[in-house]
Amino acid sequence: MMHDPTNIIPFFVIIPLAGAFIISIVGKRLKWLPDVMGILATLGLLSISILSVRFVNLYGTLVYTVGGWKPPIGIAMVMDGLTAFFVVTINLVAFCVALFSINYMERFTSKWKFYALFLLMLGGMNGVVVTGDVFNLFVFLEIAAVASYALVAFGTEKHELEAAFKYAVMSSVGSLFILLAIAILYSYTSTLNMADMANVLIKKGEPSNIMLMVSVFFIMGFGLKSALVPFHAWLPDAHPSAPAPISAMLSGVLIKSLGIYALCRMFYNVIGVSDVTTSVFLFLGALSMIVGGILAIGQWDFKRLLAYSSISQIGYIVLGIALGTPLGILAGLFHLFNHSVFKSLLFLNSGALEYSTGTRDLKQMGGLFKKMPITGSTNMIASMSIAGIPPLSGFWSKLLIIIALVQAGRFGYAVWAVIISVLTLAMYLKVLRYGFFGQLKEKLNKVREVPIFMKLSMIALACICIIGGMLLVYGFGRFFLNPAADVMFEGTKYAAVTMAAVQ
Repeated sequence: MMHDPTNIIPFFVIIPLAGAFIISIVGKRLKWLPDVMGILATLGLLSISILSVRFVNLYGTLVYTVGGWKPPIGIAMVMDGLTAFFVVTINLVAFCVALFSINYMERFTSKWKFYALFLLMLGGMNGVVVTGDVFNLFVFLEIAAVASYALVAFGTEKHELEAAFKYAVMSSVGSLFILLAIAILYSYTSTLNMADMANVLIKKGEPSNIMLMVSVFFIMGFGLKSALVPFHAWLPDAHPSAPAPISAMLSGVLIKSLGIYALCRMFYNVIGVSDVTTSVFLFLGALSMIVGGILAIGQWDFKRLLAYSSISQIGYIVLGIALGTPLGILAGLFHLFNHSVFKSLLFLNSGALEYSTGTRDLKQMGGLFKKMPITGSTNMIASMSIAGIPPLSGFWSKLLIIIALVQAGRFGYAVWAVIISVLTLAMYLKVLRYGFFGQLKEKLNKVREVPIFMKLSMIALACICIIGGMLLVYGFGRFFLNPAADVMFEGTKYAAVTMAAVQ
């Protein structure tokens, strides 16, 4: 056991960055090193993530002061309930993806480049979540984003490079809005520390026009990062173009850590939410849910269908969180965790299908359940979970979101949530019908199940889909979800709690 629990926090950034550095230097010469390093780094991060949940429950908010300089002068790293929730989600998916990549990435020549970029992206995501400083949030956000541009283009085919370019341009525009907002906030509050910034804004009282402009910039910037409609145009190209493990990371955790987490932290804990911002978030959440669902149902490219479905599910998450009620926030965060698991699994399924059949077109598949029983079974579990079929994890989080909407008197939004859930079921039944059931096509006779590590990764995620709902009932919520929801519900009290932890 560590003497000082705060010493755990910097390792979330040190481990992946050190791993990326070592792989980039010696990974080309030692062929076995990238796989081993990828697994060890992600397993280590997952272990300390789970440990951080325990520490937050034991000691409350933890603050690590970089170089011993106390905030607001020095840089702080903060571990509270919301941070612990996100680092577990990010590193759980990252470990399963690293496991899947051992076999899957054999078809690409530069495995060491893939793992170096993968760990760099992971370090950036962890950094965004643990930092207590708004400029460092931007720096880590850019580290993760730049690594993800390269990973989208990893196959270097024409359409992959085009998608990566489009993603890079649009994401850079989002980054520009975020940087502008940070610059204006800094000139207004004379501090970059989030807790100190929240304190200054509380003292200034009523929100001014400057804060309105900052809010608009943040919504546009982080809205682009999280692919909320109407800022979503880059996602349907970027996610299908990337290798399957990266699609799983992008959709599973990148858009959530760079977009949803940053929105939650800045609006709930620093700026504070008003009725206007709540209404905007509810509208954007409902719009994303509806537009993503309608566009997904007509797709025949499996990964493109999943990409549009991600936009729809992000809408559910924002809808829950935007309510601002204890149940709404809890339901939104629970759906965020569930979506990270089942959408990552679905993208890994698409990778397994492409690995074995050489195609992502559902029209060219059929009857694959006989040939690929593990992929078929895990896909069925993930599909039913995302569609909200009981007793799988997705059912509980969607049910809680709908109950929270009804409780808050938002009946119109609740009706749309139910309708889109039925539409989601239809689109995933289509995937199962055309991909796994029906007549086996003659050209697919020689198809075989994927290698062992790919199977293990998919089975692990499928198990979480099955037991996720039960975990909520049996204590999982109390230790993991409730502290995260409390941080958001308490809003700008974050400032006092964090400053008290520094003392």
